[in-house]
Amino acid sequence: MKMTAIEKALATFQQYSGTLRTSQAIRLGIAPRTLYALRDAGRIVEVTRGVYRLPDIPLSQHADLVQVALRVSKGVICLVSALAFHNLTTQIPHQVYVALPLYAEKPRLAYPPVRLFWLSQAAYSAGIVEHILEGVILRVYSREKTVADCFKYRNKIGLEVALEALKDGLAQGCKPERLMEFARIDRVEKVMRPYLEALL
Repeated sequence: MKMTAIEKALATFQQYSGTLRTSQAIRLGIAPRTLYALRDAGRIVEVTRGVYRLPDIPLSQHADLVQVALRVSKGVICLVSALAFHNLTTQIPHQVYVALPLYAEKPRLAYPPVRLFWLSQAAYSAGIVEHILEGVILRVYSREKTVADCFKYRNKIGLEVALEALKDGLAQGCKPERLMEFARIDRVEKVMRPYLEALL
């Protein structure tokens, strides 16, 4: 029996972990009118502008990160959000912390709330690790890069957050030489070294 356009569209959503951007859906063969018919019938929900998901798919603990990954193509999850992703903090981020290259356009995002940091090319491109989450490529800074970034932005997020991250990072196997490599890129080598040496 031949599948209808609606059935095909729902099967495509299932194949991509239940979440698609409008442009991605169209590229995968879902006509805009089918997408809007699904939305109007409540078969999919609009999470944020141009991002749809199946309503019965349970939200993961990283749902906000996935939404940002779908909407902010150059964004890299950083600082407190990256710490939470790597289990290096007791902090619960109330915004998604996102790094962008200098001169990148400010993303227009109604939800989730984001806190943006524009980095130099060297600092932006170092230490990016890609993870697949709910069928979406999520770019997050590595544990070592995140710890170094916390020292760089200690005045914005708090020195105690950076110190907790350093301590937990070492306990989870972060390599001191990798930590110092990223500290050099972030120009906080002199700041971070005494704390690192005290914990070794």
